[in-house]
Amino acid sequence: MPLALLRRMRTRRPDRGSGLRIPLPVGAGAFSCEVLDPVGQALGGVEVTVAETRGAARTVAKATTDPHGLFLATLEPGQYTVLLTGSGLQPNRLTVDIAHGQSEPPRRVQMEPSQQLELPPPGTWLFDPPHTAIRFIARHVGMANVHGRFTRFRGGIHIAERMEDSRVEVVIDASSINTGNNTRDNHLRSADFLDVENFPEIHFASNRFTWRSGPKWTLQGPLTMHGVSRSVNLDTTYLGAVNGGYDQELRCAALATAELHREDYTLNWRNMLARGIAVVGPTVKLELDIQAMYRNHDTPTPPE
Repeated sequence: MPLALLRRMRTRRPDRGSGLRIPLPVGAGAFSCEVLDPVGQALGGVEVTVAETRGAARTVAKATTDPHGLFLATLEPGQYTVLLTGSGLQPNRLTVDIAHGQSEPPRRVQMEPSQQLELPPPGTWLFDPPHTAIRFIARHVGMANVHGRFTRFRGGIHIAERMEDSRVEVVIDASSINTGNNTRDNHLRSADFLDVENFPEIHFASNRFTWRSGPKWTLQGPLTMHGVSRSVNLDTTYLGAVNGGYDQELRCAALATAELHREDYTLNWRNMLARGIAVVGPTVKLELDIQAMYRNHDTPTPPE
């Protein structure tokens, strides 16, 4: 049955027993929960997915808790699995039985912190190009998305003793842009867009590492493209570190995304439209899927 969510029709209650009072559709019951963080405070923004336990396990309701940590759904009678997930938190799974006319007090669910990934040790980490990708997605004006990538780049990460003092640098060969269409790629390299003859490189250097939650960080710093520098935020998820690959060297991985606005870099979308140039839209999503290798004086160089 369609989700009835985030309408808090609480009665005054000195305790949990009064519950939520809602009108129920004919033949339905209700499930509600009050989600708390690891220290017992109301936790908004937790994703709650309700699926049938039997049969095709069809998802029947999906939403996030409101700022008071509340979730509410009206459901057909039956058994359901409720999955609660949130950044930096262990998933929490419940099994609930819903009966006709059932409207119980919210079930209180306390989330637990997820196991923290061990951060990479201090030192210099260099991108491994065969296992790293720099991609972008841009809206083709009035049509579908254009997917592309840069095939030549270099970069590295300096991990400091204090993670917040770490630095990342990325240098991209602008002429290596590839969207799978030679005509479009040559146009993107031209003076209408990247102007690679005058501005051969795209450069990012972080000046701030900020921890958000769990494995998520924000890297802030100037991105220089087309001769213009603008501060951007890379929303970054750290994926862990392992010994592996060529000669079992130590590697770490991360996924970072950012949204760029072409007009910030004097790539004037309106002027281009006036001239009949309609290749990509005014915003571009950039994605860096990074694998980096720990480097010191005796680290072997992997083969090409």
